[in-house]
Amino acid sequence: MKRSWNTLSQMSNGTYTVQDFERAAYRLATEQVLYAADARSRVAYHLVEDHLADFTAALEPLGIRVERNAHYRYVVALPAHGEGAPVTLDETLALLVMRQRYDEAMRQSLIEDHGEVVIELPELQESWQALTSRAMPDVGTLRTLARTLKRWGVCRLVESESDDPQPFHLRVRPAIVEIVGEQWLQRLDQHNRDEDGEMDVEDDDAAA
Repeated sequence: MKRSWNTLSQMSNGTYTVQDFERAAYRLATEQVLYAADARSRVAYHLVEDHLADFTAALEPLGIRVERNAHYRYVVALPAHGEGAPVTLDETLALLVMRQRYDEAMRQSLIEDHGEVVIELPELQESWQALTSRAMPDVGTLRTLARTLKRWGVCRLVESESDDPQPFHLRVRPAIVEIVGEQWLQRLDQHNRDEDGEMDVEDDDAAA
């Protein structure tokens, strides 16, 4: 760390306490993304933005790389190593489908305010089937997936109006570009190989 939280607090002339810096660092490490556009993370985002080098130095010994996107106003904490919490196949597929839809929206200049992309459920269903060769999970499972992905800072669920036939739509957030990269493709490949192995075992048992 280049400067201690105590030093930074003193330099702010009482504007920020040591606890403010500690909480911001903890939130960045655990929530992974802080957006300036979100009311609940705005203060933490500006604190990290104003002291980016100090937060970068503080998280580096933990194997976490900090990056800032100045255009869409967010900071993201990226693990230097691929290991992490177990991720289900549905979570992995959802992330890959959303990344694909985000990239396509970028190519077609369909990005909305704050870098978000809206995905309607019929569009998600079509893309899920085309990309994964699997049926999209049911609405209840999608809600659960959306809550998980919201915690990772890559998407949020928006309830539809009463006259809309679909119950909700999803808004994919710009940090998905940093978060869903080569490591996620490797996870999907591992899932596929594991499933192929399970199918081979079942086939062998059936043959026996």
